[in-house]
Amino acid sequence: MAYVEDRFIHDADSHIMELPGFLDDYVEARFKSAINADASYFGRRPNFLAQVPEILRRQSDPAWRDEDGAQIMQRKDWDATGAFRREDRPKALDHLGFKSQLVISTAYLIMLTTLEHGDDVDLAYAAAAAHNRHVVDFCAVDRRLLAVGYVPLMDLARAVAAARQAIALGCKALMIPSQCPETHAVSHIGLDPLWAMAQEAGLPIVFHVGGGGPPVSLANLVNGLPSVPDFHGGDLNFTSISYMAAGTSVMQALGTLIIDRVLDRFPRLRVGVIEQGASWLPGWMRTMDSAFTAFYKNEERLKAMSMKPSDFVHRQVRVTPYSHEDTGWIIANSGEEICLFSSDYPHVEGGRNPLKRFEQSLAATPPAVKRRFYSDNFVDLMGEGLAADLRYPVVSAA
Repeated sequence: MAYVEDRFIHDADSHIMELPGFLDDYVEARFKSAINADASYFGRRPNFLAQVPEILRRQSDPAWRDEDGAQIMQRKDWDATGAFRREDRPKALDHLGFKSQLVISTAYLIMLTTLEHGDDVDLAYAAAAAHNRHVVDFCAVDRRLLAVGYVPLMDLARAVAAARQAIALGCKALMIPSQCPETHAVSHIGLDPLWAMAQEAGLPIVFHVGGGGPPVSLANLVNGLPSVPDFHGGDLNFTSISYMAAGTSVMQALGTLIIDRVLDRFPRLRVGVIEQGASWLPGWMRTMDSAFTAFYKNEERLKAMSMKPSDFVHRQVRVTPYSHEDTGWIIANSGEEICLFSSDYPHVEGGRNPLKRFEQSLAATPPAVKRRFYSDNFVDLMGEGLAADLRYPVVSAA
């Protein structure tokens, strides 16, 4: 029995749980020592390296694997089916019952953002290229797995070239950082060829949590009290304080793209906001409309807009609420075209029963609107990145 059996669902957020050495086959030799995944991710997790042999043993144990179906939403992180072995991921998708999944790195996320805001441009783009090869290779085993590539924006010309390479590799979505590059806005006109390329290819631009740098000033964590554990038992991930700022960076980045008329100039471009919550969405949309009204007389860019800012969100922006948020309220106060289902598989943050939580929140939501949340809005976001025969349920001729 699959986790989902009675509805057609696309999953807008899932992850690879890399193991040490995962870069070896993808990064150029001259950058291997500089792009050190162990130091930037694994090395910050207490005792993780000592746990790897046992992780591998369990994943090779036939008795353990016999429970894959029954434990599909219970086992998390490296214990999950298909967490790091690509040949196991189609089986995981079968057990989950999702029709497709966006697939995103885990170990790379903070590293890529950190390099983007460093001073070694060659290293940043080499890391992005290695990342994209890695994710595309992982997803190559099943066309239901949709690889999310990364495009650094720190160099305008190289950003365009990196996007072209990512599309050629087979990436189905292009992730960019929400944290503004050091020298220019995310809306800089020099990036117009990138948006044009994505629009022409029918592939979305996506933001993901971790792409905006630390969600709060690290000084806010120094309160004279013991450290607060995160979901993983360490202090590397979300806590209640950092969670509240999860959408801050992407609100500014998206607002800049809208007010500087990027979405106006590229009306078929779609933008996804992944794993950054959505409770901020209704207020942010109204804040942009308020800014539009307040500054309209003084800003030519606002006068040139073909519609108000929130209309661009309805048309082109898609957002994943967390399962613990009141998704029904978010949809009612923002619009039925925007929100997407996501599981965050196999991250522990996604919970062991996201479908139940979403269903509770959507109890009073009309069936047609729920269908948009579980399927149709994802199809709209993904465009040509999702094969035509995977988009909707097959309707019997009878």
